[in-house]
Amino acid sequence: MLSALDRRDRPPEEGAAAGLQGFAVDKTFLSSLKGILLETELCYQRFDRLNWPCLDFLRCVSAIIIFLVVSFAAVTSRDGAAIAAFVFGIILVSVFAYDAFRIYRTEITPRATQGDQQ
Repeated sequence: MLSALDRRDRPPEEGAAAGLQGFAVDKTFLSSLKGILLETELCYQRFDRLNWPCLDFLRCVSAIIIFLVVSFAAVTSRDGAAIAAFVFGIILVSVFAYDAFRIYRTEITPRATQGDQQ
C-alpha cells in the first residue's frame, strides 16, 4: 500500500483514468472522526428524521449557556483582561440569542402551526 507521500512523488499516469485519480475515495479518512463529521455535514439531506432547525436552535442555546458561565467566571478576578473577556462574552451571548430567536421565529414556529392545522 502506497502512502500519500509516495503517490505525490510519482509522475502522473497517462490516460483518462489519471484525471479521476484525485477523486478516489479514501476509506481511512471517511472512517476517521473528521471524515464522519464532514460526511454528515455534507449529506444532511439524507437524514430526514432529524429536525435540523431544532438542532441548530439547541446549538445556540448551549452556546449561550457556555458563554454566560465562562464570562461570569472570568469577571471574578476583576482584572482588565477579565473584564474585557466578560464584555466579549456578553456580546457573543447576545449574538447567539439573536440567532436562536431568528431560528425560532423562522423555522420552529411555522412548523408548529402547520402541525396544528393538519
